[in-house]
Amino acid sequence: MNDDTTANPATDTRTEPEPQPQYQPSSRPNALSRPVEDRMIAGVCAGFARYLNVDVTILRIVLAVLTVMGGAGVPLYIAAWLLIPEEGHEQSIAAEFIHGRQSRAL
Repeated sequence: MNDDTTANPATDTRTEPEPQPQYQPSSRPNALSRPVEDRMIAGVCAGFARYLNVDVTILRIVLAVLTVMGGAGVPLYIAAWLLIPEEGHEQSIAAEFIHGRQSRAL
């Protein structure tokens, strides 16, 4: 007697949907952004480390050396903080400021 009501696991083509991540940081893969977690100050070094796939400690040391040797580290860090968007945001702080000024002028 052939029972067609039981499913054969070898021929069962039904698959469960893959779980979707709750948070998608950007529509572009590997986009440069400042992370919300794992940051010390504003997340600039952590964002660059993730983007370049290097250890964040190396970038922090490079930034400290640039700061001590001529002071270039501080303006570079501030510029990166203003120009790199935070995770979950499409625009950087500078872009939001400019967009806000333009919309007020209209």
